[in-house]
Amino acid sequence: MAPQPAHIKRDASAGLRPPVDEGFRDSISTVDKQGKRVWVYPKKPSGKFTRWRQWLGYSLVVFLFVGPFIRIGGEPLLMINLVERRFVFFGQSFWPQDFLIFVLGFLAFIVFVALFTVAFGRLFCGWVCPQTVFMEHVFRRIEYFIEGDWKQQQALNKGPWTGGKVLKKTTKHAVFFAIAFLIGNTFLAYLIGTDELFRIISEPAAQHLGGLTAMVVFSGAFYGNFAFFREQACTTVCPYGRLQGVLLDRKSIVIAYDHVRGEARGLFRKAEIRSEAGKGDCIDCRACVHVCPTGIDIRNGTQLECVNCTACIDACDHMMTSVGLPTGLIRYASEEQVADKKPFTFNLRLKAYSAVLLAITGVLVALIAMRSDVDGTLLRTPGMLFQKRPDGRVSNLYALKAVNKTQRTLPLRLELMNLEGEVQLVGKPLELAPGQMAQTELFIILAKDQLEGMKTKVVVGVYSGEKLVDEIKTSFLGPMGQ
Repeated sequence: MAPQPAHIKRDASAGLRPPVDEGFRDSISTVDKQGKRVWVYPKKPSGKFTRWRQWLGYSLVVFLFVGPFIRIGGEPLLMINLVERRFVFFGQSFWPQDFLIFVLGFLAFIVFVALFTVAFGRLFCGWVCPQTVFMEHVFRRIEYFIEGDWKQQQALNKGPWTGGKVLKKTTKHAVFFAIAFLIGNTFLAYLIGTDELFRIISEPAAQHLGGLTAMVVFSGAFYGNFAFFREQACTTVCPYGRLQGVLLDRKSIVIAYDHVRGEARGLFRKAEIRSEAGKGDCIDCRACVHVCPTGIDIRNGTQLECVNCTACIDACDHMMTSVGLPTGLIRYASEEQVADKKPFTFNLRLKAYSAVLLAITGVLVALIAMRSDVDGTLLRTPGMLFQKRPDGRVSNLYALKAVNKTQRTLPLRLELMNLEGEVQLVGKPLELAPGQMAQTELFIILAKDQLEGMKTKVVVGVYSGEKLVDEIKTSFLGPMGQ
């Protein structure tokens, strides 16, 4: 919270607000002194920012539900299949063998989050976070429609259990669970794919107990979150809010109250010249507090609970317009812009984060560009040494695991690259379907004059047609003295 100007005299008789109780700094706004939950009843917001957020939010909701059905080259747009250890991003399949790509991708994401937060605060939370989008634009809107605005909801919850109250509560929670069930199924589709989800739904339950259990658990979790847990997910569970204390500084763009212009607060009186009465532009109407979905007073400054939802901006602008004062008392701004009138600049800290992000992204793009079509591992069969052939040659038995990372069928053949010898598959020729992981056994056969001793380094080339798609290094055991 920015300090209040020392020359402002706190006089209740003049309509000025008494000194601020700063006890809000000791606890979050949704927990009282006894540690009990304080239920938040935000007033229904309206205004240009709310409309923009709604249009973006509904577009994101549609995209979320349509996403699992979008195919790129026959693969889903996004799938994170932890069970099969297969991950699809924008139609490209990735496997545990792409571990380095995952690590660099995760690092790039972390640095991007840090960069974005340093520059724009929790803009992500207010505009595109699924928790905020579903809570404020779906579940909260349904609640307003069924139970009314904040005052009606308070009266309903405090009132006796009449037939009307039972009907409203039953209807609301039935709709909530139906939507949560739909979200849960969509979330499951991102994990296992739409084809497997349809099998779980259409085939006998006994064949898919695990899938049905996951469906129920996800649906219950989403219902509990949006019906009861709500803003607690943002204030007590989500780690992103906690990062503000580390990442934000006076140069970060946040939703800020202009304390220079607004203080000292005082009630609005017609025909009064506020500057002569020692008042700022804040008329202390508390409209910004009434619409806040996390129950904070934005005039106290940047707080952990603030998700940058812009509801307070719309509410304040409406009140300023109503009393004939300039809008923008609460707006997107940095503390430097408010206190020192300095414009936003791309400072050294942002440049450093950007340089690190560009470096990581460059390496990541290079790794993806050089990523092989096939990734294979070749291991000698445990417990076996070598076999002497009737023609005098020596063989080792290996287990081959190969993954096709492309969207086309690949017939494979294997050849020795550094030695003269033979690769002999056990069984039929190897052919990998798109995204398939296959396992087979093979013999590597070498003449004795190719051996370098008890252990010889071998490089096996994996070819699809005439194209070399992977190289696998392994060792070959031979008899002593060779």
